[in-house]
Amino acid sequence: MQAIPGDLNPMLIGLWIRDVVLIEALDLSIGPGLTALTGETGAGKSIILDALGLATGARADAGLVRHGAAQAAVSAVFAPGPDHDVWQILEDKGLTYARDEDLVLRRTLAADGRSRAFVNDQATSVAVLKELGSALIEVHGQHETVGLLDAKTHRPLLDAYGSLGSLLRSVSEAWSAWRISRAKADDLRQVVATAAEEAEELSLRLAELDRLAPQAGEETELAEERAILGASEKAITDINAAKSAFEGLSSKLAAAVRALDHARARALQAGASEDAPAVARLAAASAAVDRVFGEAQEAEAAIDAAAGAFDFRPDRLEKAEERLFELRAMARKLHVAVEDLPDLRVKFSQRLQAMESSEDALKAADAEVAKARADYRAQAEKLRAARRSAGDKLAVAVESELAPLKLDKARFRVAVEALDEDRAGPTGLDRIVFEIATNPGAPFGDLGAIASGGELARFALALKAALAGRAEGAQPLMIFDEVDQGVGGAVADAVGLRLRRLASNAQVLVVTHSPQVAARGDAHWRISKSGDGEKLRTGVETLNLVDREEEIARMLAGAQVTDAARAAARALMHA
Repeated sequence: MQAIPGDLNPMLIGLWIRDVVLIEALDLSIGPGLTALTGETGAGKSIILDALGLATGARADAGLVRHGAAQAAVSAVFAPGPDHDVWQILEDKGLTYARDEDLVLRRTLAADGRSRAFVNDQATSVAVLKELGSALIEVHGQHETVGLLDAKTHRPLLDAYGSLGSLLRSVSEAWSAWRISRAKADDLRQVVATAAEEAEELSLRLAELDRLAPQAGEETELAEERAILGASEKAITDINAAKSAFEGLSSKLAAAVRALDHARARALQAGASEDAPAVARLAAASAAVDRVFGEAQEAEAAIDAAAGAFDFRPDRLEKAEERLFELRAMARKLHVAVEDLPDLRVKFSQRLQAMESSEDALKAADAEVAKARADYRAQAEKLRAARRSAGDKLAVAVESELAPLKLDKARFRVAVEALDEDRAGPTGLDRIVFEIATNPGAPFGDLGAIASGGELARFALALKAALAGRAEGAQPLMIFDEVDQGVGGAVADAVGLRLRRLASNAQVLVVTHSPQVAARGDAHWRISKSGDGEKLRTGVETLNLVDREEEIARMLAGAQVTDAARAAARALMHA
């Protein structure tokens, strides 16, 4: 029996089943490596897979609901690594998650056929479950081979086998550069296409703005000037009235000062002293009148200055109003505020200059596109050559696996078809298809040309065995349903050996009737049916070492288990 690597974590860790066909209640824990499912025909091995399919988005049939039950329910618990693709799927679907926690997919199916889907107890669609299931599980069996029959999976499988990640990144980067350069050129081309008409309009508007020559803050200044000039005529009349009130005042004040000075002089001549009360009062009165005289002169000068500020000229008011109206009319025409006109003038000028140089810019952009295209094609051709080389090696590896699996007449090849440039993308210019010819002389065709379900499952095993150890990232849970159908002996042993090889770095479940396959398992489930009539129940027993030996001996001997069969079982288990 194979030793299980200590660092290999299982993808599927638990399966909880309620009321599915013959299963009333079943809770399964699933470990890493290879798990074999055995049991008599009709025991219900397929029910386990149907239940898992239900949880991962498979088509639901009301017949899956156990007779007498209101609904069937299945929960599948996965433990994807933090870098697994499923987390991005959850992100894209708007579902909450934690990368360090388990992922629980749950499905209920009512007896009337209605179903509900949940991811970590969040309601979602069955389509989301199916998308998640496709990223977590591969099924290869009698009725379907999920993944390999879809040609969309062939390219990533081949690229992983050939370790072409570096070339893929180069192609993706070249594709991105080409796409960006094309978008730039397309934008410029659109500019050039409309430039003539737009340039004419812009030139006309710019000429108008150049003639108008709007200045920053001009509207405010003109509005103030208009208000002042509009009030000037009446203001001047009022100022003149004020000036009239001052007429003769200065001369009267001057006469008063002279009279007071004469009176003071006579008093002094008559012998009065400077300190005499009458003389002092005359001096004070003269000084007071003199002060009034000075202030009156200042007031007259201020009135004259005010009159100058209100220099009313009708032509000046007319020009201010005309300029203001012209600015506002232009602003309305261009759907902007007056204060935005100077900036708009600059923008129009810059836009016109850009248009005038757009043709030269387009020529440069087209040259850049041509260079980016040539670089992309060169990188894509390198990748194509590497893919063809990897495809040849993969074909040799697969065909070396076919003969031991009783598929020795089949031939396998990897078709690498060059795509038209209009189908170019970040993964290159290739269509990758895995093809098979089932008989000598027969033409190659897609994998669906393998008519037998057992042969298809064994071919999937051969391909997976050839790819083993070369795949990148987390591997999905692989399920092989009766991959050993119609074979036995050495072929069945070859099947078991390859399943064990796959299970060294992935989790594998196999439904089998072959003791050679079951003996290679790391774990063994025995599926059995009990009861009678309407009380039939399917159960699953996880076998210990002793029970495994007995079960494999039964598979070898049939109804009567002999010591020889037990010895043969032990030999198989320790081979």
